[in-house]
Amino acid sequence: MRVLVLGGYGAVGGHLVTHLRRRGDTVVVAGRDPDRAGTVIDLQDPALAAYRAALPGIDVTVNASGAENPRLAALAGYHGSAFIEISASTAYLRDLAQLKPQSPVVVEVGLAPGLTNLLAAAVYRTSPGPIDLAVFLGAGEQHGPAAIEWSYQLLGKRFRDGDENVRNYTQPETFLLPGHRKPRRLYRLDFADQHTLQRDFDVAVRTFFGLDSRLATTALAALTWLPGASKAPRGFHLPGTDQWIVLARGHDRTTRWARGTSQSRATAIIAATAASHALHVPSGTHSLHHILALTDLPLDEIELDTRQHRCDP
Repeated sequence: MRVLVLGGYGAVGGHLVTHLRRRGDTVVVAGRDPDRAGTVIDLQDPALAAYRAALPGIDVTVNASGAENPRLAALAGYHGSAFIEISASTAYLRDLAQLKPQSPVVVEVGLAPGLTNLLAAAVYRTSPGPIDLAVFLGAGEQHGPAAIEWSYQLLGKRFRDGDENVRNYTQPETFLLPGHRKPRRLYRLDFADQHTLQRDFDVAVRTFFGLDSRLATTALAALTWLPGASKAPRGFHLPGTDQWIVLARGHDRTTRWARGTSQSRATAIIAATAASHALHVPSGTHSLHHILALTDLPLDEIELDTRQHRCDP
């Protein structure tokens, strides 16, 4: 398989390139930096000339650059390439869902959205009904500028949840997370997959977010009420680990969860798995849970624990 990786030397892209090459795929590393990219592509070029030139002969294009441009998926489809999108903003994924691509486009590929979709689908099969998703990330990992910018931009912003207008980093709920003796307080956040899952399953789906640093999580909940907080300086590193946990909990407390270290590496391996499956699905835009199940993931490589259990109320 010949794979074009946009942003192939970034936080996720670097891991993705390593994993694809280890399993025998031919990888074209693309980006603006000629010292790190095998093929120089500037995605800010309105004509996308270099991108167009790189697409012939490519089986799968993976966008790990953070650039949100629906034309990237459309052009890949025109050249017969499947397209894997890691970026996660709700508005962008809504635009991709409206495409009528000539090749498969797979969206919501990563931990959240992504692995959360697969966990929610597994819970729903056992316990149809409303689902709560928990996303618990290590504050100590260097996630890359796009992820940091996305987290800050949500401060003070609101999103629609049915008839409700929800402010990000509010409405806390407690979750007993694997490996934790005491429940953790997590806050509502506008992850794109909760909207997709609500549409697909026709049940309420809510996503809650927290960092392993209790202080950092509390600070986000406070900052969301301050005008202009989304424009606060980005140049500091929060204390914490590189561990992550994602969890889906059904209305009867049936729970599926996964955990590991290095969300960038886990995202890369999930993207690589999606890339291999995308070659065998029809044209159109697909969420990750439409083409993968938990059993498709290389659990030995990304150190996931997906045991099912029932939490105490």
